[in-house]
Amino acid sequence: MFSPMPERILHAPVSRLPASLLLDLLRHRRYGVEYQPIVHLQTNETIGYEALARFYAADGQSLAPKTVFDALHHSPLSLYQVEYDMKQLQLDFAPLDADLLFVNLDPDTYGVTANEAEDPLLNLLSARRGKLVVEIIENSDVSDAYLSQQLAAAFSRHGIRLALDDIGAPNSMISIDVMMEVDWFKFDRSWLARARDSKGRAVLNHLIAFAHECNCKVILEGIERPEDLALAHALGVDCVQGFVYRNQFSTISMATRSMRFTV
Repeated sequence: MFSPMPERILHAPVSRLPASLLLDLLRHRRYGVEYQPIVHLQTNETIGYEALARFYAADGQSLAPKTVFDALHHSPLSLYQVEYDMKQLQLDFAPLDADLLFVNLDPDTYGVTANEAEDPLLNLLSARRGKLVVEIIENSDVSDAYLSQQLAAAFSRHGIRLALDDIGAPNSMISIDVMMEVDWFKFDRSWLARARDSKGRAVLNHLIAFAHECNCKVILEGIERPEDLALAHALGVDCVQGFVYRNQFSTISMATRSMRFTV
C-alpha cells in the first residue's frame, strides 16, 4: 500500500480545475517542459537548466502549473504518477549542453512512498544522479518540513545533489535541518525587493554568507532587468536565473501527442 497523504491535504479546499479537464490531462498526458538557463554571474556561462513542468488543455491552451498540482494533491497516487512521468520527460529531453539539470520535487510527492520499501521515483532519479540537482520545495506546514527532512536524508544517501528552492518566498518556511543537507540555495525573487530595505538586505547577506560558509552555491531567481543583475553582483551570489535570459528558454510540449519544440 502507498502511504496516505497528510489529512490537511485530503481536506484542502476544492480545486477550481474541473474534474473532466484533469482526467483528460492525465489520460492523454498533455504535459510539457520549459528549460530555463542558470547562468554563472561572473563568467556569464550557462552552468545548467531548471526543468519546469507545463500542462495543457485539449485545445492546446496552457494551464497554470500551480493550479494543476493543487488539484493533484487531492489524489496522492495521481500526484505521484504525474510527477514520475514529468521527471521522465524532463530527464529524457534535457538540453545536450546541460552540465546540471535542476528538477523540482514537492515533498508531498515523496510522502506517498516515504515508508515503502520500493520508491520508483527515487530509483529513476538515482540513475541520473551524475548531472542532477533535485530542488526541494518548502511549503508553509510543519508536516511539509518533516517530509522535506525525510526527502533530503533519503536523496543524500543515494548521492543525489539537492537544492532548497524558493527560500524566503511568501508563506514559506525554512527547515534548518534541510538547509544543512543541501548543496544549492535558491533565493526567491521576492528578495529583489527586500534587499533594497536595510533589514531585508542584512538577512539576505547573512543567509548568503551561511551558504558559502557551508560550501554551498547560491542562485538568485527572478532576474529581469539590468538593475537586478547589478544587485546580484553586489550581493555576491554565484548564479542567477530569470526572464532576462528568456531568449535562451526552450519548451517541449506533448499537448497534442506529438513533440513540439520551441526556443
